[in-house]
Amino acid sequence: MHSLTMDLWIPNGQAGVMSLLRTLLLDVVPTIQQTAALALGRLANYNDDLAEAVVKCDILPQLVYSLAEQNRFYKKAAAFVLRAVGKHSPQLAQAIVDCGALDTLVICLEDFDPGVKEAAAWALRYIARHNAELSQAVVDAGAVPLLVLCIQEPEIALKRIAASALSDIAKHSPELAQTVVDAGAVAHLAQMILNPDAKLKHQILSALSQVSKHSVDLAEMVVEAEIFPVVLTCLKDKDEYVKKNASTLIREIAKHTPELSQLVVNAGGVAAVIDCIGSCKGNTRLPGIMMLGYVAAHSENLAMAVIISKGVPQLSVCLSEEPEDHIKAAAAWALGQIGRHTPEHARAVAVTNTLPVLLSLYMSTESSEDLQVKSKKAIKNILQKCTYLPALEPFLYDAPPNILKHVVGQFSKVLPHDSKARRLFVTSGGLKKVQEIKAEPGSLLQEYINSINSCYPEEIVRYYSPGYSDTLLQRVDSYQPLNN
Repeated sequence: MHSLTMDLWIPNGQAGVMSLLRTLLLDVVPTIQQTAALALGRLANYNDDLAEAVVKCDILPQLVYSLAEQNRFYKKAAAFVLRAVGKHSPQLAQAIVDCGALDTLVICLEDFDPGVKEAAAWALRYIARHNAELSQAVVDAGAVPLLVLCIQEPEIALKRIAASALSDIAKHSPELAQTVVDAGAVAHLAQMILNPDAKLKHQILSALSQVSKHSVDLAEMVVEAEIFPVVLTCLKDKDEYVKKNASTLIREIAKHTPELSQLVVNAGGVAAVIDCIGSCKGNTRLPGIMMLGYVAAHSENLAMAVIISKGVPQLSVCLSEEPEDHIKAAAAWALGQIGRHTPEHARAVAVTNTLPVLLSLYMSTESSEDLQVKSKKAIKNILQKCTYLPALEPFLYDAPPNILKHVVGQFSKVLPHDSKARRLFVTSGGLKKVQEIKAEPGSLLQEYINSINSCYPEEIVRYYSPGYSDTLLQRVDSYQPLNN
């Protein structure tokens, strides 16, 4: 039905139209019944007000009763109405559950006709996706083992919606994900990772991600289904959703433990994700960026694996190039996780000229609060380990006081042990700049400044202190030359 026509005649005569269609559902002519059900489905699909009208007019019990009795054409139309009502809100989905539709929909999953199975799977998916309680109701009705059978059917459309329904069930809680695992879904999903159909692939990768995300045990079960290295080929897929969902799956596995991250590294997962980030833009990059951060956060060695695979320059590009603040924030967080381990890690980040970019994002009033917080944290993480002085020096001039103290602190650690750095610090103007910093007496910043000053002869420090040239000029003025 054309949406314009709907706008013209539905609001005024909502109840009348619904009761008319309800009467037609009971017509003796099957095609009239089917057409009435299809019309109800299209109306309910249009918006939640019309879906609510279907519920209020007591149409659902009639549909559910007929769903068990009628032919395949009617079953598909009736399941479409249930899907159209259930998609809008948890309350409308609950109304479908309350009228006893789940048992009938689950019976439809065993129907001989693949179109009926598909229609039932759609309705179950739209009910399950809202929350854990509704998902549990779908599970309790016995849907999961039959959805697992559906993903093994030859029809691609049925495989897609069955995988999608399993994903929507698994996403809510570890217990629901465990139900999906116990029904044997993981092995069958894993075998289809290389299916040529892109839409099916992204549903399969999503379902495996939703299982993996909850716990170490569930992630290990997915890994044991031998998804590596085959899942890495999905990172090169032409379809953006396949790339994104493959990155998400690897992220959900790597985040749990150093051992799982190491397994990803050993399979070539880090290098593959870095290549994937380089080959795409925007939100497709996001799970890969986060995955690198999770891997690097676990240990020095894993962070070094990200560095060796040239992850830092790629993350720096994302930080500079991406227009969206939430993607910049993820890149900032990941760079902070890489740089926080040792001076070597911090230097790997610093040499890419990332620190000034992080500082400008932190200082910018246009940055979101999350981006400012993550940039500041990343700067502090990297600075507290950074002994690469050329990267630190610009911060003496640009950084606000809360960042400046970390920069001066690093100079106070390095200069006492490095004579070449001490000389360079004088000739570059660093020592002069330090004398110009106004620190509270007794503060940590003042202690750092004192520590730096103690690395130099007193007269050098005096020479570079503010006002010293005026003092010299006063001495010239007051100097009385000895008469010959």
